[in-house]
Amino acid sequence: MLKIVSYEQKQLKILLTRKLHDFAIKELRKRYDVETHTGKIPMPRELLVSKIRDKEGLICYPYDTIDSDVIQAGRKLRAISTFSVGYDHIDVKAATRRGIVIGYTPEVLTRATADLTMALMLAVFRRILEGNDIVRKNKWRVIFGPYEFLGSDLYGKTLGIFGMGRIGKAVAKRASGFEMKILYHNRKRLAVQEERKLDVKYVSLDELFRKSDVITIHSPYTRNTHGIVNLKLLKKMKKTAFLINTARGKIVNEKDLIYALKKGIVAGAGLDVFWKEPISGRHPFSKMKNVVIMPHSGSSTVETRAEMAQITVKNLVFALLGKKPIYQVRI
Repeated sequence: MLKIVSYEQKQLKILLTRKLHDFAIKELRKRYDVETHTGKIPMPRELLVSKIRDKEGLICYPYDTIDSDVIQAGRKLRAISTFSVGYDHIDVKAATRRGIVIGYTPEVLTRATADLTMALMLAVFRRILEGNDIVRKNKWRVIFGPYEFLGSDLYGKTLGIFGMGRIGKAVAKRASGFEMKILYHNRKRLAVQEERKLDVKYVSLDELFRKSDVITIHSPYTRNTHGIVNLKLLKKMKKTAFLINTARGKIVNEKDLIYALKKGIVAGAGLDVFWKEPISGRHPFSKMKNVVIMPHSGSSTVETRAEMAQITVKNLVFALLGKKPIYQVRI
């Protein structure tokens, strides 16, 4: 449960762009005048700009766009707490210039996202959704022979990790249980001792895509990583290789990936994130048998989401008390 020293701040107004857990809302209402948006998701921009004008605190989500216009409209705004590990939806520079503190929720998502990454790998390698479909649609008429409906082992395969932060490291630890060979590329190389501990090898981005049997993306989304996984990189992959993305959709050039999947340049993909969300059943990915898709649910476990809610509230409360949030975004 939340444990924060009691402090009377009832005069402060807080805006939530979407309902949070009941226990979190209860804690916030003890302290603040809370307004929660209950309409269309994400909260319409015009409404957000209107509602933020008299608020000291904001709790938002990764699909909310908190740009300089929103920040400028929030004349009393002192703290933003996002229910996410990513904060590319917030104009951090504009907020920092105003002295607005930004809290976020890293680390807590690590385990759940790493688990989903491994689940997507297993799903694409072992054709789990195809198998499920065969049984449910009554297509399993005879026992498969030695050359029918074959998947591939994860055991012994080369895993390429693009982005060796918290989640990348957690994936490396899980992959070691499958006795995979692990290559990685990161903006900054790990210390030699940590490489040895994780049993990973640093390579260039080109080499990562050339040598890996499966590539998993865990890089943050920045100006430099926008669309960085493009057709040029995808063509370096083995035709038997798979791409997994549980980071941010815009790191991958979606049109290039669709082309690569259709033309057999890569074997398949496991995707939890997309260029524009949500996607529909009409999206090209939805129609591909060699693609496993999830609805941006890397952190979607009961335990993780509850912990995220606790941290989101604590970050906001601490910031409004003039204290350092548990996790603070800094330029």
